[in-house]
Amino acid sequence: MRAALTLLLLLAAVHAEHRGRAYVRDKVCQEFKTLGKENFRTLTIIANSRKYSNATFEEINHLVHEIVSLAETCCADDADPSCYDAGSSALSAKSCSKGSPFPAHPGTAGCCAHEGLEQKLCLAALRHPPQELPRYVQPSNEELCQAFKKDPKDFADRFLYEYASSYSEAPLPVLLGSTRTFLSMVSTCCISPMPTACFLKEKLERKSFSLLTLMSNRACSRFMAYGKDKLTFSYLTSLAQKMPSASFEDLFPLSEDAAEVFSQCCDSVAEDCMQKKLSEHTAKVCAALSARDERFADCCKGKNLMQNYFCISALPPALAPKLPEAQKPTSEQLCSEDAARHTKRYLFELAQRHTNIPDVFLSKLYDATENVREECCFAKDASTCLDSKRQKMGKELPPFLEKANRLCRQYTELTFLDFKKRLRESLTQTMPAASPELLEQLVEQRADFASTCCSPNSPPLFCASKVSSELGDACDGGSCLLG
Repeated sequence: MRAALTLLLLLAAVHAEHRGRAYVRDKVCQEFKTLGKENFRTLTIIANSRKYSNATFEEINHLVHEIVSLAETCCADDADPSCYDAGSSALSAKSCSKGSPFPAHPGTAGCCAHEGLEQKLCLAALRHPPQELPRYVQPSNEELCQAFKKDPKDFADRFLYEYASSYSEAPLPVLLGSTRTFLSMVSTCCISPMPTACFLKEKLERKSFSLLTLMSNRACSRFMAYGKDKLTFSYLTSLAQKMPSASFEDLFPLSEDAAEVFSQCCDSVAEDCMQKKLSEHTAKVCAALSARDERFADCCKGKNLMQNYFCISALPPALAPKLPEAQKPTSEQLCSEDAARHTKRYLFELAQRHTNIPDVFLSKLYDATENVREECCFAKDASTCLDSKRQKMGKELPPFLEKANRLCRQYTELTFLDFKKRLRESLTQTMPAASPELLEQLVEQRADFASTCCSPNSPPLFCASKVSSELGDACDGGSCLLG
């Protein structure tokens, strides 16, 4: 996709300086002239809103203005050959100046201690952490048209900023396609004699774009937070909870396939990478599981594979079957070359038996397995180390699992008001001396935690920081695997 390639060239321009200043200038100018000023500017807004996802609109606007002005001035036919290098150096200096109008970053001061190319490379590498809870909320049709008619350019700029910063982990081609179709919809329907019917038709037509943006942002956020191996585990346990009757051998290859899709496409500039690969993956899931589970079969009936994937992703956990106790890996298995597969199998079996425990809790157990292996497998007496961990978690793991399972099962099964009522009753029993004010505070805190983190698509980093405070410090000693 030419537009996506252009955007990456724009972002990588400073990084490429070691290949020669003329090379960077020529590449940027070639793309500026090919796209034209407005398309170049649009891509610059998306790129920098995505990169600095916590910046204000005004900060992004300042930066975009400077970048576009630099390209416009230095790509003119009569521009001095040194124009681009001098201009990019001035941009770096402005970033380091007191009261800089550009996006703030904690690492800026450290970068500004360097000089020349080293400073530019350092500044170019800065990036805000993604918004784990996207803040963009689409206004009503009337509000959209009111803002569009008031100032079409400002409306488009603000939408690009809000949307790209909210879904900053979605692949670039996905973001570009989604924003383009949205702005086309607004510009078409807001001048239509029948705007309501127009919006309905256009929203249905761009539904796949919307779902692809949402799902790829979630998946790529998880991929960036977890890495490929842990994402394989996360996908595996999610499938196990939706279909606990399936075996490890049934689901593990599908989990590996999903992780491979996201490793290939989250950073890809190919126009259809995510849509094509995710559709192929969905077809594999449907072929393997739809004949074995009615809920999967219902999701796989549709002709639109993206909507089928979204349906499967949104399936609630199944009822946990009555199964024998999960088989814990032996000490030899934990420290063998195939240890990763043994640990995944054990945690898969825990997920089958505790279907209401969402990803963020199971991930805490996954991290603990790594701690066990690092601490014990290279110890002088690995067996004694592992035995001590096993004994400790024989006490800690069952209540941890039960507490998490109960909290999220109640959240899933009850209405929100009934859930809060149940929380209040439980806390009153466990904390009889607490004041009404403290109890209410704890109820709100626990309810907010459940509403965010009991979802199968809960934000991984945000919820990981909350697990210990809500469920205690079980597993922090690195022995959860050995329950």
